[in-house]
Amino acid sequence: MMPLAMAKSGETVVIRKITGKDSIRQHLAELGLVVDESVTVVSELGGNIILQVKDSRIALDRSMATRIMV
Repeated sequence: MMPLAMAKSGETVVIRKITGKDSIRQHLAELGLVVDESVTVVSELGGNIILQVKDSRIALDRSMATRIMV
């Protein structure tokens, strides 16, 4: 496993574990970032990571992306 922040642009990965407080995990779940969900890294802009989750694009900052293990 590695943090989502280390995934390359264009790579599709599956979320294996989400760490952090319950409130943070709940917030990520509301965005569609849950265990066993596939996400595609679209690009990295200014320290933010753009993800394709189902039919949505989401921007996460690097500190949040390090809490998601893929």
